[in-house]
Amino acid sequence: MKSIENRRARHKYFILETYEAGIALRGSEIKSIRDGKADLRDSYCIIEDNEIFVIGMYIAPYEKAMYPIPTRRKRKLLLNKKEIKKLYVRVEERGFTLIPISLYLNENGKAKLQIALSKGKAKYEKREKIREREMKREVRRTIGRQIKRNIVRHNN
Repeated sequence: MKSIENRRARHKYFILETYEAGIALRGSEIKSIRDGKADLRDSYCIIEDNEIFVIGMYIAPYEKAMYPIPTRRKRKLLLNKKEIKKLYVRVEERGFTLIPISLYLNENGKAKLQIALSKGKAKYEKREKIREREMKREVRRTIGRQIKRNIVRHNN
């Protein structure tokens, strides 16, 4: 199984630091994750009572499960207290937030969630990034055309 990515997060936020956290799952949720049936869009993390939770993460119900589990329930993340305190101090600063970046299985088969301390991008910063990407694409196209012309000239 390859990891489940939150591609929108890198577009909306500046990623400052990343952390790997375990997830407290119930019942058949791990089977759905192994099947790749999870989504991180619109999810975020909060810190309550010295514990960290992910909110809005979707895990599809497993077809053969005996008991239904809510798909977007609040799930506890497993980090050590020192990391949680460090994150709490940073999140209390204005503009910082915790967002999940990817969900994957480690070599032991345990589900891990990579979370990031991030700061939201302004609208003009997103436009600037798109403009840069389009300029690079145009340069690559132009160079490709030049190379093709030169190959055609040399063959004739």
